[in-house]
Amino acid sequence: MTEALSVLQAPSVLVLVVGVLGLIVGSFLNVVIHRLPRMMEAEWAAECAGLTGNALPEDARLSLATPGSHCPACSTPIRALHNIPVLSWLALRGRCAACRAPISLRYPLVELGAAALGAFLAWRLGWGWALPAALVLAWSLLAASVIDFDTQLLPDRITLPLLWAGLLANVGGVFAPLEAAVVGAVAGYLALWLVYWAFKLATGKEGMGYGDFKLLAALGAWLGWQLLPVVVLVAACAGSVLGLASMVISGSGRDLRIPFGPFLAVGGLVALLWGHRLTAWWLGAPLL
Repeated sequence: MTEALSVLQAPSVLVLVVGVLGLIVGSFLNVVIHRLPRMMEAEWAAECAGLTGNALPEDARLSLATPGSHCPACSTPIRALHNIPVLSWLALRGRCAACRAPISLRYPLVELGAAALGAFLAWRLGWGWALPAALVLAWSLLAASVIDFDTQLLPDRITLPLLWAGLLANVGGVFAPLEAAVVGAVAGYLALWLVYWAFKLATGKEGMGYGDFKLLAALGAWLGWQLLPVVVLVAACAGSVLGLASMVISGSGRDLRIPFGPFLAVGGLVALLWGHRLTAWWLGAPLL
């Protein structure tokens, strides 16, 4: 019994188990990424229908659980054998088993991304309460980032539960003292809110959405106010580099719209793993 327990606690086993779990979670995240924006649009359409007396939209009853997984092209239900993360996509050569319509490469990439994030966090954090909390944060950020990249929307159904989850995690001080987490949530929201209004008053345009405020508030709740500068600095640098590159490549000029959520997510993960070391280096303090 003792030997079996020691094997389960081995770092390599933990990394493997969490990596496999990440593949499964990634499969679910694909459902969230595909359906949640459609659910939001259906809710907005249903509200309009209620005000105007029109018929409800077809997607009005769409949820994450129903209907079951099916091919978007031919509506054929996806068999369990064809729903194995990554492997099924490879076996089917990226095409539906029924109608041979192409299946987006993004599905296995999201699954592999969730697995890679999980395995890296397991290797970096090891056993302890920090690992499951960090997995919740990382996988939520992955889903929110892809949705924002696709639609330039950051759903409240992700950002708000993430904020509350961060505060709950820090009741026990998993990543930051609770007081720092509460201040971080408030400061994260207000920081981008002030930038939003300063930019709008100066240019008459909206530089970001309210979802960005809520996402930074959630990161502040997870990491504490002390690491918010790291989050914003990393996000701003990454966003600036990609934005300039995109403008040069596409020739779109300043009218190019780039979602900021994915960069905040990257900044949040960097701050989670190396934020205190980066802050100490910046301030010239000795690294621990």
